[in-house]
Amino acid sequence: MKRATVYFEEDLHRALKMKSAEISSPVSDLVNDAVRSALLKDAEDLEAFKEREHEPVIDFEAFVASLKKDGKL
Repeated sequence: MKRATVYFEEDLHRALKMKSAEISSPVSDLVNDAVRSALLKDAEDLEAFKEREHEPVIDFEAFVASLKKDGKL
């Protein structure tokens, strides 16, 4: 495990310490879990982008115009 210095806003630090005491878990575990969760979400997003990379690209204005033309707006 590696050490790092992280600076939190006062209210976030207070919330972390309160949560830490509530669930009897170190603040570092809470931070590690939060970072891991954020990275996992990023990985899922990147995978979704990769899966859709061959889909046709449509301009937003053209899409809105097509909705209007089809009477869906």
